[in-house]
Amino acid sequence: MSLKEGLKTFPKAACWSIVLSTAIIMEGYDTMLLNSLYSMQSFAKKYGKYYPEIDQYQVPAKWQTSLSMSTYVGEIVGLYIAGLVAEKWGYRRTLISFMAAVVGLIFILFFAVDVQMLLAGELLCGIVWGAFQTLTVSYASEVCPVVLRIYLTTYVNACWVIGQLIAACLLRGTMTLTSEWSYKIPFAVQWIWPVPIMIGIYLAPESPWWLVKKNRDAEAKKSITRLLSPNTEVPDVAPLAEAMLNKMQLTIKEESARTSNVSYFDCFKHGNFRRTRIAAMIWLIQNITGSVLMGYSTYFYIQAGLDSSMSFTFSIIQYALGLLGTLASWLLSQKLGRFDIYFLGLSINTCILIIVGGLGFSSSTSASWAIGSLLLVFTFVYDSSIGPITYCTVAEIPSSTVRAKTVALARNWYNLSQIPLSIVTPYMLNPTAWNWKAKAALLWAGLSICSLIYIWFEFPETKGRTYAELDILFKNGTSARKFRSTQVETFNPQEMLKKMNNEDIIQVVDGDLDAGAATAKV
Repeated sequence: MSLKEGLKTFPKAACWSIVLSTAIIMEGYDTMLLNSLYSMQSFAKKYGKYYPEIDQYQVPAKWQTSLSMSTYVGEIVGLYIAGLVAEKWGYRRTLISFMAAVVGLIFILFFAVDVQMLLAGELLCGIVWGAFQTLTVSYASEVCPVVLRIYLTTYVNACWVIGQLIAACLLRGTMTLTSEWSYKIPFAVQWIWPVPIMIGIYLAPESPWWLVKKNRDAEAKKSITRLLSPNTEVPDVAPLAEAMLNKMQLTIKEESARTSNVSYFDCFKHGNFRRTRIAAMIWLIQNITGSVLMGYSTYFYIQAGLDSSMSFTFSIIQYALGLLGTLASWLLSQKLGRFDIYFLGLSINTCILIIVGGLGFSSSTSASWAIGSLLLVFTFVYDSSIGPITYCTVAEIPSSTVRAKTVALARNWYNLSQIPLSIVTPYMLNPTAWNWKAKAALLWAGLSICSLIYIWFEFPETKGRTYAELDILFKNGTSARKFRSTQVETFNPQEMLKKMNNEDIIQVVDGDLDAGAATAKV
């Protein structure tokens, strides 16, 4: 199935996936907001203290660390809770529940009277962000055909960047305010999102994969029908929906025969451990190869030598380039595989980090401008490769039986790594602590080199593979670098049509939702 055919047959699936993924905008907004507020004097005066040696108010490094850690600790809890609740309630009810909760939690951030109350608010909001992280990616991967999967899972990265861009633009507008409204307005804006997103989620169809696993086949067929649109090639979607339902049932039945009473422990056995490990490491690498510098971009620019106004402007440009980078990844994905894009992007950014770290030893104005410019390039490369490809691949790697749980575990590995990073990063950048400034990039460069070695041996090429094909490749222990070339023969479509005794669904096989039994051709 071509991209054009996929969009003609599955436009509703694409739209509903976009609606649910929009929840990630809130997380991207909040993450960028907090880290950028550290550079705003009105915020630092409220929640920090005065340092006469630099004649500035600063939020102490220990509190910057605590605030960042609280969010990630909350996300860890939220990911596990979301995985368990979604297994019982489904994606829609779980997302609506968490979205309703965030409406009340924003009050804590808005009315925080001290840094301790702000800490509590970030911790509780982190639980909600954790739920959004896993459920939106899993939903997109389950309702979309193979040809659209790369676009709709990487759209999650675009939502993240959109949230960051909105926060950067808003902060650029409020930075001139000297009152508490300079940071309260950005907090209040978060109340705009929940209600319209909840309405969209309520109207969306439930994942048919989840419904089939719950033996609610009639509802699953109805959900599939809602995801399809008739066109000249498929004038009647009923036979197509019936065929897709049968193929989902076959896949779930086969996997259920191998596993029952699925728990998080199943992610580490029954052949799933390799898949869990790869998903976790791909997400970890996204975190330890310099992306933290983008999160602290405004604060980083100021410490690198740019003035406050220019630092906020650079941040806006940075996130605009990030959005363009995500769009560029869609173009690259038509020509290159997942591994190719990821490896190339990480290689380029490793070189950039080495240069930025070297420039950090200079205190000249030209070096500061060069550092700022290189970080813009870094952001574009990251958001056209490592950022979006991670979301796509992490959703493709797990088996359908433990997909939501594997994504949750992988994201939690990412969040766990954020805890030590959130401890050391403020100390590296804060002028009252280690004051490494741009030299901090050398640490990420070293970790990037180690990551390049790992992904060469472990990152499999998943482009164009159905979930059934990936199941066989992993089951046979195919090495990562041979995933691209190993031939996999799926079930015989003509045989399936004979069994189903319906000639109207001859074109079903290429329009599936990646279900079906498969056998490998060695």
